[in-house]
Amino acid sequence: MSTWEYLLSALALMLVFEGILPFLSPRNLRRYMMQVMELDDRTLRIAGLVAMLTGLGLLYLIRA
Repeated sequence: MSTWEYLLSALALMLVFEGILPFLSPRNLRRYMMQVMELDDRTLRIAGLVAMLTGLGLLYLIRA
């Protein structure tokens, strides 16, 4: 597989995972999003950083 095929495959898989919660439970997703709206910027940034570092760690473990 080429690099672009890997990138597009990862994007497609991300979209599948992103769509699971709205498909299965839109009410719970709305409730969760309302809670996220109430978080301050610092908390959201920390959550984003943790998500990115977790993803990088998983990539490292998979590719090693």
